[in-house]
Amino acid sequence: MTFNKFLAAATTAMLMASGACAQDIAVIVGSAQDGFWNMVKKGVDDATLMVEANGGTVNFMQTQNYDNFGPDLASLIEQAVAQGAEGIAIPNWLPESETPALQAARDAGVVIMSFNAGQDVMGDYDALNYFGSDEYVAGVAGGRYLAEHGATKILCHIQNPGAVNLETRCRGVEDGAKEAGAETYILRVPANLDQDMVGTSEAIKAEMIADPSIDAVINLAAWASDASASAIEQLGKTGEVQLGTFDMSASVLDRISNGTQTMAIDQQPYLQGFLSTSMLFANLKFGTEIATKPVLTGPAIVDASNVATAIEGVKLGAR
Repeated sequence: MTFNKFLAAATTAMLMASGACAQDIAVIVGSAQDGFWNMVKKGVDDATLMVEANGGTVNFMQTQNYDNFGPDLASLIEQAVAQGAEGIAIPNWLPESETPALQAARDAGVVIMSFNAGQDVMGDYDALNYFGSDEYVAGVAGGRYLAEHGATKILCHIQNPGAVNLETRCRGVEDGAKEAGAETYILRVPANLDQDMVGTSEAIKAEMIADPSIDAVINLAAWASDASASAIEQLGKTGEVQLGTFDMSASVLDRISNGTQTMAIDQQPYLQGFLSTSMLFANLKFGTEIATKPVLTGPAIVDASNVATAIEGVKLGAR
């Protein structure tokens, strides 16, 4: 045996003897067809460098789409446990499906980290912490912003009805708009329209034709604001109807720069992926915890006043 091989074998034996074996974690997110998760994954990938440097592994798991979302998420949780994950980082959008599976994982000794959605239910399965935006506070900020900038009737579009984070966002929009003197109409479309640009655009256009008093639209995902922008343009109302969205993309920021979109609400998905992954691993490996709970990564309003900075972050795939 060469000296290098002997040293490697000795090091492995020492690590095993000291109990410092690999900590394996799973990060479970939404649809592989949803570009939002690319920004989360960049954060997860960067955190994975630290995890692997300390002997751990990260398994990034996604649903194929949102058609069977709750059961698919529960299946991924069960799969992660069966594969021996010691920790799971996951949003909780649909507690009726996810919470029982997460409770079973906890009972099996798995440490749960919550991010992106599920702040209000994290205590049901003793989640270590929550990294994300307070969805209600973000919604209030968005509704108030649009109303204070002249909107009198805001359409809030929910692309996946029943998802806790989305319903909470529109409830916040409704309350924030009301405080500032505006009305909100909540449009819930069938879940099979999620990521369907044409179908979503047509649904929003139909609502605006039926109710010409709608003078603002706020979407809950960046792709959906592309659909709304198309609907507004087709109706010849660009510049008349304010457009806002949760989350950002290059096209969203281009419209804000060009004056055809009013604002976006950034929840900083890169930080959600990076912090939930790195802090879950650090707890398993070193026993460390963050004293602040929850840790809020948003909301932050992006408009014409600060869009240039956000554009630089998008170019790097982190915003």
